[in-house]
Amino acid sequence: MPVATTGSEAASPPDPMTLLRSRSYLVLLLMAALIGVPVSAAAFGFLALVGEVQPLIYTDLPKSLGFEGTPTWWPLPLLAAGGLLVGLTVQYLPGHGGHEPTAGFKAAGVPTPVELPGVFFAALATLCFAAVLGPESPLLALGGGLAAGAVRMVKRDPPEQATAVLGAAGSFAAISSLLGSPLLGAFLLMEASGLGGPMLALVLVPGLLAAGIGALIFVGLGSWTGLGTYSLALHDVPKATTPTAAEFGWALVVGLSAALVGVGIRWLAVRLRTHVERRRVPTTVVMGLVVAGLAIAYAEGTDKAAGDVLYSGQDALDPLLTHSAAYSVGALLFLVLCKSLAYCASLSSFRGGPIFPAMFVGAAGGILFSHLPGLSLVAGFAMGIGAMSASMLRLPLVSVLLATLLIGSQGLTVMPLVIVAVVVSYVATAKLTPLPAPETGQDPKAGSGQDPKAGPGQRS
Repeated sequence: MPVATTGSEAASPPDPMTLLRSRSYLVLLLMAALIGVPVSAAAFGFLALVGEVQPLIYTDLPKSLGFEGTPTWWPLPLLAAGGLLVGLTVQYLPGHGGHEPTAGFKAAGVPTPVELPGVFFAALATLCFAAVLGPESPLLALGGGLAAGAVRMVKRDPPEQATAVLGAAGSFAAISSLLGSPLLGAFLLMEASGLGGPMLALVLVPGLLAAGIGALIFVGLGSWTGLGTYSLALHDVPKATTPTAAEFGWALVVGLSAALVGVGIRWLAVRLRTHVERRRVPTTVVMGLVVAGLAIAYAEGTDKAAGDVLYSGQDALDPLLTHSAAYSVGALLFLVLCKSLAYCASLSSFRGGPIFPAMFVGAAGGILFSHLPGLSLVAGFAMGIGAMSASMLRLPLVSVLLATLLIGSQGLTVMPLVIVAVVVSYVATAKLTPLPAPETGQDPKAGSGQDPKAGPGQRS
Protein backbone atom coordinates (compact mmCIF):
# COMPACT_ATOMS: atom_id res chain seq x y z
CA MET A 1 0.00 0.00 0.00
CA PRO A 2 1.28 3.55 -0.67
CA VAL A 3 2.65 5.43 2.31
CA ALA A 4 2.29 9.14 3.06
CA THR A 5 5.06 11.32 1.72
CA THR A 6 5.98 14.97 1.98
CA GLY A 7 6.58 17.40 -0.84
CA SER A 8 6.53 15.91 -4.31
CA GLU A 9 7.90 12.50 -3.25
CA ALA A 10 5.77 9.51 -4.01
CA ALA A 11 5.82 6.13 -2.35
CA SER A 12 7.87 3.54 -4.17
CA PRO A 13 5.67 0.83 -5.69
CA PRO A 14 6.30 -2.69 -4.42
CA ASP A 15 8.91 -4.65 -6.33
CA PRO A 16 7.16 -7.52 -8.19
CA MET A 17 10.11 -9.90 -7.83
CA THR A 18 10.29 -9.26 -4.10
CA LEU A 19 6.59 -10.01 -3.78
CA LEU A 20 6.94 -13.11 -5.96
CA ARG A 21 9.59 -14.55 -3.59
CA SER A 22 7.71 -13.65 -0.43
CA ARG A 23 6.00 -16.10 1.90
CA SER A 24 2.73 -14.18 1.64
CA TYR A 25 2.64 -14.80 -2.13
CA LEU A 26 3.06 -18.55 -1.61
CA VAL A 27 0.13 -18.41 0.81
CA LEU A 28 -1.83 -16.53 -1.86
CA LEU A 29 -1.10 -19.28 -4.41
CA LEU A 30 -2.20 -21.94 -1.96
CA MET A 31 -5.45 -20.08 -1.33
CA ALA A 32 -5.99 -19.70 -5.09
CA ALA A 33 -5.56 -23.45 -5.55
CA LEU A 34 -7.96 -24.22 -2.71
CA ILE A 35 -10.54 -21.73 -3.94
CA GLY A 36 -10.37 -23.13 -7.49
CA VAL A 37 -11.91 -26.45 -6.39
CA PRO A 38 -15.28 -25.34 -4.93
CA VAL A 39 -15.67 -22.44 -7.38
CA SER A 40 -15.13 -24.76 -10.36
CA ALA A 41 -17.55 -27.27 -8.92
CA ALA A 42 -20.14 -24.51 -8.43
CA ALA A 43 -19.63 -23.29 -12.01
CA PHE A 44 -20.00 -26.83 -13.33
CA GLY A 45 -23.18 -27.24 -11.28
CA PHE A 46 -24.62 -24.01 -12.69
CA LEU A 47 -23.91 -25.07 -16.29
CA ALA A 48 -25.30 -28.55 -15.59
CA LEU A 49 -28.47 -27.03 -14.15
CA VAL A 50 -28.93 -24.88 -17.25
CA GLY A 51 -28.20 -27.88 -19.49
CA GLU A 52 -30.89 -29.93 -17.75
CA VAL A 53 -33.58 -27.25 -17.54
CA GLN A 54 -33.37 -26.09 -21.18
CA PRO A 55 -34.55 -29.39 -22.77
CA LEU A 56 -36.91 -29.96 -19.86
CA ILE A 57 -39.00 -26.86 -20.59
CA TYR A 58 -38.57 -26.76 -24.38
CA THR A 59 -38.84 -30.48 -25.22
CA ASP A 60 -40.09 -32.59 -22.31
CA LEU A 61 -42.77 -30.21 -21.02
CA PRO A 62 -44.76 -29.94 -24.28
CA LYS A 63 -44.62 -33.72 -24.69
CA SER A 64 -45.94 -34.22 -21.17
CA LEU A 65 -48.80 -31.85 -22.01
CA GLY A 66 -49.82 -34.05 -24.96
CA PHE A 67 -48.22 -32.19 -27.87
CA GLU A 68 -46.47 -34.12 -30.62
CA GLY A 69 -43.14 -32.37 -30.52
CA THR A 70 -42.63 -28.74 -29.58
CA PRO A 71 -45.33 -26.43 -31.00
CA THR A 72 -44.12 -23.57 -33.18
CA TRP A 73 -45.58 -20.99 -30.77
CA TRP A 74 -43.99 -22.57 -27.69
CA PRO A 75 -41.16 -19.99 -27.28
CA LEU A 76 -43.70 -17.15 -26.83
CA PRO A 77 -44.99 -18.00 -23.33
CA LEU A 78 -41.62 -19.27 -22.15
CA LEU A 79 -39.63 -16.21 -23.18
CA ALA A 80 -42.37 -14.00 -21.75
CA ALA A 81 -41.99 -15.88 -18.46
CA GLY A 82 -38.21 -15.57 -18.69
CA GLY A 83 -38.51 -11.83 -19.32
CA LEU A 84 -40.80 -11.47 -16.31
CA LEU A 85 -38.36 -13.30 -14.03
CA VAL A 86 -35.35 -11.34 -15.29
CA GLY A 87 -37.20 -8.03 -15.05
CA LEU A 88 -38.28 -8.69 -11.46
CA THR A 89 -34.77 -9.79 -10.50
CA VAL A 90 -33.08 -6.76 -12.04
CA GLN A 91 -35.68 -4.40 -10.58
CA TYR A 92 -35.84 -5.65 -7.00
CA LEU A 93 -32.77 -7.70 -6.06
CA PRO A 94 -29.47 -6.06 -5.07
CA GLY A 95 -26.90 -5.74 -7.83
CA HIS A 96 -29.42 -5.37 -10.69
CA GLY A 97 -28.77 -8.92 -11.90
CA GLY A 98 -25.08 -8.36 -12.61
CA HIS A 99 -23.18 -6.92 -15.55
CA GLU A 100 -25.06 -4.83 -18.12
CA PRO A 101 -24.38 -6.71 -21.40
CA THR A 102 -24.70 -3.70 -23.73
CA ALA A 103 -21.42 -2.45 -22.22
CA GLY A 104 -19.60 -5.34 -23.88
CA PHE A 105 -17.46 -7.90 -22.13
CA LYS A 106 -15.67 -6.42 -19.13
CA ALA A 107 -14.14 -7.87 -15.99
CA ALA A 108 -15.89 -5.24 -13.89
CA GLY A 109 -15.15 -5.84 -10.24
CA VAL A 110 -16.34 -8.51 -7.83
CA PRO A 111 -19.98 -8.60 -6.69
CA THR A 112 -20.70 -8.56 -2.99
CA PRO A 113 -22.30 -11.62 -1.34
CA VAL A 114 -25.69 -9.90 -1.20
CA GLU A 115 -25.58 -9.36 -4.99
CA LEU A 116 -24.83 -12.99 -5.90
CA PRO A 117 -28.44 -14.28 -5.72
CA GLY A 118 -29.53 -11.62 -8.22
CA VAL A 119 -26.71 -12.55 -10.60
CA PHE A 120 -27.61 -16.23 -10.28
CA PHE A 121 -31.37 -15.90 -10.82
CA ALA A 122 -31.13 -13.38 -13.67
CA ALA A 123 -28.60 -15.54 -15.52
CA LEU A 124 -30.59 -18.73 -14.89
CA ALA A 125 -33.80 -17.22 -16.27
CA THR A 126 -31.96 -15.75 -19.27
CA LEU A 127 -30.20 -18.97 -20.23
CA CYS A 128 -32.93 -21.50 -19.43
CA PHE A 129 -35.68 -19.61 -21.26
CA ALA A 130 -33.48 -19.24 -24.38
CA ALA A 131 -32.65 -15.54 -24.59
CA VAL A 132 -29.71 -14.87 -26.91
CA LEU A 133 -26.88 -14.44 -24.39
CA GLY A 134 -24.21 -16.75 -22.98
CA PRO A 135 -23.11 -17.88 -19.52
CA GLU A 136 -19.60 -16.37 -19.49
CA SER A 137 -20.30 -13.02 -17.79
CA PRO A 138 -22.47 -14.53 -15.03
CA LEU A 139 -19.85 -17.22 -14.44
CA LEU A 140 -17.15 -14.58 -14.04
CA ALA A 141 -19.28 -12.66 -11.55
CA LEU A 142 -20.34 -15.76 -9.61
CA GLY A 143 -16.80 -17.18 -9.52
CA GLY A 144 -15.25 -13.91 -8.40
CA GLY A 145 -17.97 -13.25 -5.84
CA LEU A 146 -17.77 -16.74 -4.33
CA ALA A 147 -13.98 -16.53 -4.09
CA ALA A 148 -13.99 -13.10 -2.49
CA GLY A 149 -16.71 -14.20 -0.09
CA ALA A 150 -14.68 -17.24 0.91
CA VAL A 151 -11.68 -15.02 1.66
CA ARG A 152 -13.79 -12.78 3.90
CA MET A 153 -15.11 -15.84 5.75
CA VAL A 154 -11.57 -17.08 6.48
CA LYS A 155 -10.10 -13.70 7.43
CA ARG A 156 -11.90 -10.66 8.74
CA ASP A 157 -11.05 -7.47 6.88
CA PRO A 158 -8.58 -9.08 4.43
CA PRO A 159 -6.24 -6.81 2.42
CA GLU A 160 -8.07 -5.29 -0.53
CA GLN A 161 -5.35 -6.37 -2.97
CA ALA A 162 -5.48 -10.01 -1.81
CA THR A 163 -9.27 -10.04 -2.10
CA ALA A 164 -9.08 -8.66 -5.63
CA VAL A 165 -6.43 -11.19 -6.72
CA LEU A 166 -8.32 -14.15 -5.26
CA GLY A 167 -11.59 -12.85 -6.71
CA ALA A 168 -9.90 -12.78 -10.13
CA ALA A 169 -8.64 -16.33 -9.51
CA GLY A 170 -12.21 -17.41 -8.80
CA SER A 171 -13.30 -15.90 -12.11
CA PHE A 172 -10.49 -17.77 -13.88
CA ALA A 173 -11.58 -21.04 -12.29
CA ALA A 174 -15.25 -20.52 -13.16
CA ILE A 175 -14.61 -19.91 -16.86
CA SER A 176 -11.62 -22.25 -17.21
CA SER A 177 -13.17 -24.82 -19.54
CA LEU A 178 -16.17 -22.99 -20.97
CA LEU A 179 -14.25 -21.58 -23.95
CA GLY A 180 -12.49 -24.86 -24.65
CA SER A 181 -9.12 -23.89 -23.15
CA PRO A 182 -8.03 -22.57 -19.73
CA LEU A 183 -5.36 -20.54 -21.53
CA LEU A 184 -8.00 -18.83 -23.68
CA GLY A 185 -9.95 -17.98 -20.54
CA ALA A 186 -6.80 -16.45 -19.06
CA PHE A 187 -6.22 -14.30 -22.15
CA LEU A 188 -9.87 -13.26 -22.07
CA LEU A 189 -9.66 -12.01 -18.49
CA MET A 190 -6.25 -10.44 -19.00
CA GLU A 191 -7.35 -8.42 -22.03
CA ALA A 192 -10.80 -7.59 -20.66
CA SER A 193 -9.43 -6.29 -17.35
CA GLY A 194 -6.54 -4.37 -18.92
CA LEU A 195 -3.89 -6.13 -16.85
CA GLY A 196 -0.35 -5.22 -17.81
CA GLY A 197 3.00 -4.02 -16.58
CA PRO A 198 5.28 -5.63 -14.02
CA MET A 199 2.37 -6.66 -11.75
CA LEU A 200 0.76 -8.75 -14.49
CA ALA A 201 2.46 -12.01 -13.53
CA LEU A 202 1.58 -11.56 -9.86
CA VAL A 203 -2.13 -11.46 -10.69
CA LEU A 204 -2.03 -13.87 -13.61
CA VAL A 205 -0.19 -16.77 -11.93
CA PRO A 206 -2.84 -17.38 -9.20
CA GLY A 207 -5.51 -17.12 -11.89
CA LEU A 208 -3.75 -19.64 -14.13
CA LEU A 209 -3.35 -22.01 -11.19
CA ALA A 210 -7.05 -21.74 -10.35
CA ALA A 211 -7.95 -22.13 -14.05
CA GLY A 212 -5.86 -25.29 -14.38
CA ILE A 213 -7.48 -26.79 -11.31
CA GLY A 214 -10.85 -25.69 -12.59
CA ALA A 215 -10.26 -27.48 -15.90
CA LEU A 216 -9.43 -30.68 -14.01
CA ILE A 217 -12.59 -30.32 -11.93
CA PHE A 218 -14.69 -29.78 -15.08
CA VAL A 219 -13.20 -32.87 -16.75
CA GLY A 220 -13.53 -34.98 -13.62
CA LEU A 221 -17.12 -34.00 -12.89
CA GLY A 222 -18.04 -34.33 -16.56
CA SER A 223 -16.70 -37.88 -16.64
CA TRP A 224 -18.14 -38.86 -13.26
CA THR A 225 -21.63 -37.51 -13.97
CA GLY A 226 -21.68 -38.37 -17.67
CA LEU A 227 -22.82 -34.81 -18.46
CA GLY A 228 -19.70 -33.74 -20.37
CA THR A 229 -17.62 -30.62 -19.74
CA TYR A 230 -19.82 -27.95 -21.38
CA SER A 231 -16.77 -26.73 -23.30
CA LEU A 232 -16.99 -24.97 -26.64
CA ALA A 233 -15.84 -27.49 -29.25
CA LEU A 234 -16.15 -28.47 -32.91
CA HIS A 235 -15.93 -32.12 -33.90
CA ASP A 236 -15.77 -32.38 -37.70
CA VAL A 237 -13.88 -29.42 -39.13
CA PRO A 238 -13.22 -29.67 -42.89
CA LYS A 239 -9.63 -29.38 -44.04
CA ALA A 240 -8.50 -25.78 -44.52
CA THR A 241 -6.68 -24.79 -47.70
CA THR A 242 -3.66 -22.50 -47.96
CA PRO A 243 -4.81 -18.84 -48.00
CA THR A 244 -4.97 -17.21 -51.41
CA ALA A 245 -4.72 -13.58 -52.51
CA ALA A 246 -8.47 -13.57 -53.11
CA GLU A 247 -9.10 -14.71 -49.52
CA PHE A 248 -6.99 -11.85 -48.17
CA GLY A 249 -9.28 -9.56 -50.12
CA TRP A 250 -12.25 -11.33 -48.58
CA ALA A 251 -10.70 -10.76 -45.14
CA LEU A 252 -11.09 -7.03 -45.70
CA VAL A 253 -14.71 -7.48 -46.75
CA VAL A 254 -15.55 -9.77 -43.82
CA GLY A 255 -13.85 -7.46 -41.32
CA LEU A 256 -15.64 -4.36 -42.55
CA SER A 257 -19.01 -6.15 -42.76
CA ALA A 258 -18.65 -7.45 -39.20
CA ALA A 259 -17.85 -3.94 -37.97
CA LEU A 260 -20.99 -2.56 -39.62
CA VAL A 261 -23.18 -5.32 -38.18
CA GLY A 262 -21.58 -5.13 -34.73
CA VAL A 263 -21.92 -1.36 -34.47
CA GLY A 264 -25.53 -1.64 -35.63
CA ILE A 265 -26.32 -4.31 -33.04
CA ARG A 266 -24.82 -2.28 -30.21
CA TRP A 267 -26.45 0.97 -31.38
CA LEU A 268 -29.91 -0.60 -31.48
CA ALA A 269 -29.41 -2.48 -28.19
CA VAL A 270 -28.38 0.69 -26.33
CA ARG A 271 -31.41 2.56 -27.61
CA LEU A 272 -33.74 -0.28 -26.69
CA ARG A 273 -32.15 -0.35 -23.23
CA THR A 274 -33.20 3.26 -22.57
CA HIS A 275 -36.84 2.21 -23.05
CA VAL A 276 -36.38 -0.95 -20.98
CA GLU A 277 -34.94 0.99 -18.04
CA ARG A 278 -38.02 3.23 -17.83
CA ARG A 279 -40.37 0.28 -17.22
CA ARG A 280 -38.11 -2.65 -16.49
CA VAL A 281 -40.53 -5.52 -15.91
CA PRO A 282 -43.12 -5.09 -18.72
CA THR A 283 -40.57 -4.10 -21.35
CA THR A 284 -38.34 -7.07 -20.53
CA VAL A 285 -41.37 -9.29 -21.12
CA VAL A 286 -41.89 -7.53 -24.46
CA MET A 287 -38.24 -8.09 -25.41
CA GLY A 288 -38.68 -11.78 -24.61
CA LEU A 289 -41.68 -11.90 -26.93
CA VAL A 290 -39.61 -10.17 -29.64
CA VAL A 291 -36.92 -12.85 -29.37
CA ALA A 292 -39.55 -15.58 -29.56
CA GLY A 293 -41.25 -13.93 -32.53
CA LEU A 294 -37.98 -13.72 -34.45
CA ALA A 295 -37.27 -17.40 -33.79
CA ILE A 296 -40.75 -18.38 -34.98
CA ALA A 297 -40.46 -16.21 -38.09
CA TYR A 298 -37.12 -17.82 -38.95
CA ALA A 299 -38.47 -21.34 -38.42
CA GLU A 300 -41.56 -20.68 -40.53
CA GLY A 301 -39.63 -18.88 -43.27
CA THR A 302 -36.80 -21.39 -43.69
CA ASP A 303 -38.16 -24.70 -42.37
CA LYS A 304 -35.14 -24.79 -40.03
CA ALA A 305 -35.15 -25.20 -36.25
CA ALA A 306 -36.09 -22.17 -34.14
CA GLY A 307 -33.13 -23.12 -31.93
CA ASP A 308 -30.82 -21.56 -34.53
CA VAL A 309 -32.10 -18.17 -33.34
CA LEU A 310 -32.75 -19.02 -29.69
CA TYR A 311 -30.05 -19.56 -27.04
CA SER A 312 -26.50 -18.26 -27.06
CA GLY A 313 -25.35 -20.24 -30.10
CA GLN A 314 -22.60 -22.10 -28.25
CA ASP A 315 -24.05 -25.55 -28.92
CA ALA A 316 -25.30 -24.59 -32.40
CA LEU A 317 -21.88 -23.70 -33.86
CA ASP A 318 -20.88 -27.32 -34.45
CA PRO A 319 -24.06 -28.41 -36.31
CA LEU A 320 -24.05 -25.13 -38.26
CA LEU A 321 -20.60 -25.91 -39.66
CA THR A 322 -21.28 -29.62 -40.11
CA HIS A 323 -24.55 -29.08 -42.00
CA SER A 324 -23.61 -25.79 -43.69
CA ALA A 325 -24.37 -27.25 -47.13
CA ALA A 326 -28.03 -27.60 -46.11
CA TYR A 327 -28.39 -23.83 -45.65
CA SER A 328 -29.21 -21.82 -48.74
CA VAL A 329 -28.01 -18.25 -49.21
CA GLY A 330 -31.50 -17.00 -48.36
CA ALA A 331 -31.67 -19.09 -45.19
CA LEU A 332 -28.28 -17.81 -44.04
CA LEU A 333 -29.25 -14.20 -44.72
CA PHE A 334 -32.46 -14.64 -42.73
CA LEU A 335 -30.55 -16.40 -39.94
CA VAL A 336 -28.03 -13.55 -39.62
CA LEU A 337 -30.86 -11.01 -39.59
CA CYS A 338 -33.05 -12.80 -37.03
CA LYS A 339 -30.18 -13.82 -34.75
CA SER A 340 -28.75 -10.27 -34.79
CA LEU A 341 -32.11 -8.71 -33.90
CA ALA A 342 -32.73 -11.30 -31.18
CA TYR A 343 -29.23 -10.55 -29.90
CA CYS A 344 -30.13 -6.82 -29.77
CA ALA A 345 -33.32 -7.48 -27.81
CA SER A 346 -31.53 -9.77 -25.36
CA LEU A 347 -28.63 -7.36 -24.83
CA SER A 348 -31.04 -4.55 -24.02
CA SER A 349 -32.92 -6.32 -21.24
CA PHE A 350 -31.68 -9.77 -20.21
CA ARG A 351 -28.51 -10.71 -18.31
CA GLY A 352 -25.69 -12.80 -19.75
CA GLY A 353 -22.53 -12.72 -21.81
CA PRO A 354 -22.10 -11.38 -25.37
CA ILE A 355 -19.41 -13.77 -26.62
CA PHE A 356 -21.26 -16.79 -28.02
CA PRO A 357 -24.01 -14.90 -29.88
CA ALA A 358 -21.32 -12.75 -31.53
CA MET A 359 -19.44 -15.89 -32.57
CA PHE A 360 -22.58 -17.48 -34.00
CA VAL A 361 -23.62 -14.40 -36.00
CA GLY A 362 -20.07 -14.14 -37.34
CA ALA A 363 -19.94 -17.83 -38.21
CA ALA A 364 -23.24 -17.66 -40.11
CA GLY A 365 -22.05 -14.56 -41.94
CA GLY A 366 -18.74 -16.20 -42.82
CA ILE A 367 -20.51 -19.26 -44.20
CA LEU A 368 -22.75 -16.94 -46.20
CA PHE A 369 -19.70 -15.23 -47.77
CA SER A 370 -18.18 -18.65 -48.56
CA HIS A 371 -20.98 -19.20 -51.08
CA LEU A 372 -19.29 -16.55 -53.22
CA PRO A 373 -16.27 -17.25 -55.43
CA GLY A 374 -12.78 -17.14 -53.93
CA LEU A 375 -13.54 -17.96 -50.28
CA SER A 376 -13.38 -21.41 -48.72
CA LEU A 377 -15.81 -22.60 -46.04
CA VAL A 378 -13.35 -22.92 -43.15
CA ALA A 379 -11.70 -19.58 -43.89
CA GLY A 380 -15.05 -17.79 -44.05
CA PHE A 381 -16.26 -19.51 -40.88
CA ALA A 382 -13.12 -18.59 -38.90
CA MET A 383 -12.87 -15.03 -40.22
CA GLY A 384 -16.53 -14.39 -39.46
CA ILE A 385 -16.13 -15.55 -35.86
CA GLY A 386 -12.98 -13.51 -35.30
CA ALA A 387 -14.23 -10.33 -36.96
CA MET A 388 -17.63 -10.33 -35.25
CA SER A 389 -16.04 -11.07 -31.87
CA ALA A 390 -13.63 -8.16 -32.36
CA SER A 391 -16.49 -5.81 -33.16
CA MET A 392 -18.69 -6.82 -30.23
CA LEU A 393 -16.02 -7.49 -27.57
CA ARG A 394 -13.32 -4.95 -28.56
CA LEU A 395 -10.73 -7.59 -27.60
CA PRO A 396 -8.61 -8.26 -30.73
CA LEU A 397 -6.19 -10.82 -29.28
CA VAL A 398 -8.96 -12.90 -27.74
CA SER A 399 -10.96 -12.66 -30.98
CA VAL A 400 -8.08 -14.17 -32.98
CA LEU A 401 -7.68 -16.96 -30.43
CA LEU A 402 -11.42 -17.68 -30.27
CA ALA A 403 -11.56 -18.22 -34.02
CA THR A 404 -8.33 -20.17 -34.47
CA LEU A 405 -8.26 -22.37 -31.37
CA LEU A 406 -11.88 -23.36 -31.95
CA ILE A 407 -11.12 -25.06 -35.27
CA GLY A 408 -8.12 -26.93 -33.88
CA SER A 409 -5.23 -27.86 -36.15
CA GLN A 410 -6.82 -26.04 -39.09
CA GLY A 411 -6.55 -22.80 -37.15
CA LEU A 412 -2.86 -22.34 -37.95
CA THR A 413 -3.63 -22.47 -41.66
CA VAL A 414 -6.25 -19.73 -41.59
CA MET A 415 -4.73 -17.63 -38.80
CA PRO A 416 -3.24 -14.98 -41.17
CA LEU A 417 -6.68 -14.42 -42.69
CA VAL A 418 -8.31 -14.23 -39.25
CA ILE A 419 -5.75 -11.66 -38.08
CA VAL A 420 -6.46 -9.40 -41.06
CA ALA A 421 -10.23 -9.70 -40.59
CA VAL A 422 -9.96 -9.02 -36.84
CA VAL A 423 -7.73 -5.96 -37.28
CA VAL A 424 -10.00 -4.49 -39.97
CA SER A 425 -13.08 -5.11 -37.84
CA TYR A 426 -11.47 -3.72 -34.69
CA VAL A 427 -10.26 -0.51 -36.35
CA ALA A 428 -13.45 0.00 -38.37
CA THR A 429 -15.56 -0.48 -35.24
CA ALA A 430 -13.52 2.18 -33.44
CA LYS A 431 -13.98 4.54 -36.39
CA LEU A 432 -17.72 3.91 -36.68
CA THR A 433 -18.46 4.14 -32.96
CA PRO A 434 -19.14 7.73 -31.84
CA LEU A 435 -17.20 8.98 -28.84
CA PRO A 436 -19.23 9.16 -25.61
CA ALA A 437 -20.70 12.57 -24.92
CA PRO A 438 -18.96 14.50 -22.10
CA GLU A 439 -20.81 14.63 -18.81
CA THR A 440 -22.95 17.69 -18.16
CA GLY A 441 -20.92 20.52 -16.68
CA GLN A 442 -17.59 18.90 -17.47
CA ASP A 443 -14.91 21.11 -18.97
CA PRO A 444 -14.20 19.76 -22.47
CA LYS A 445 -10.48 20.39 -21.81
CA ALA A 446 -10.51 18.43 -18.57
CA GLY A 447 -8.19 15.48 -18.60
CA SER A 448 -6.11 16.85 -21.44
CA GLY A 449 -3.54 18.36 -19.12
CA GLN A 450 -4.29 21.83 -20.55
CA ASP A 451 -5.18 24.67 -18.20
CA PRO A 452 -8.10 26.54 -19.80
CA LYS A 453 -6.56 29.81 -18.56
CA ALA A 454 -3.07 29.05 -19.80
CA GLY A 455 -1.82 30.44 -23.06
CA PRO A 456 -0.69 28.33 -26.02
CA GLY A 457 2.20 26.11 -25.13
CA GLN A 458 1.62 26.54 -21.36
CA ARG A 459 0.47 23.80 -19.02
CA SER A 460 -0.76 23.96 -15.52
